Order: sequence, then structure tokens, then C-alpha cells
Amino acid sequence: MAIFKILRAAEWGSLQAEGSFAGSADDLRDGFIHLSTDAQLPGTLARHFAGEAGLVVVRVAVEADPMLRWEESRGGALFPHLYRALLRGDVVEVAGG
Repeated sequence: MAIFKILRAAEWGSLQAEGSFAGSADDLRDGFIHLSTDAQLPGTLARHFAGEAGLVVVRVAVEADPMLRWEESRGGALFPHLYRALLRGDVVEVAGG
């Protein structure tokens, strides 16, 4: 199953420049990096990023990471949450940006 992170252009630039990304304001508030599966991605885009331009969607390889937890969220669905910074090396594919 593919796992994705949606980044704003400045967040993507920060990840590329610094090699890690501690998270968006929402991630920092909640204490984890919000991720989505391929099936959840359209809903996440519509709910949290509607009308925003310059988004970068990255597929990340964190499925085997012990800091990844599947937790109940929107509508009772299990969402992937990463309890560490997102690393540049986690990114395996980039769309947009």
C-alpha cells in the first residue's frame, strides 16, 4: 500500500534543503506527521488543501518504520501517522512541484 505526504511548496523546499521536515503547523500541533494512503489522498486534498496551488505530493517508504502508527481518524478510517521527522530519504516518488 502506498503512503503519501502532501507538502506546500515551502515545506518541500525545506525538506530538500535541510534533509528533514518536522511537519506542518497541523503536524506539529498533533505531534506526528499526517500521511494518507492512495485511497485517502483525494479526501485529504479536498478537505485540507482545497484551492491551494503549488502542492507537492510525495510517496514515502515508511511502511516498516516502527515510528509509523495506524490510528483512527476521519470517519473511523485508519490513517498512517509518522511519529518522527520526515526524511528526504523516505521520499521515493514526487508528483508536482
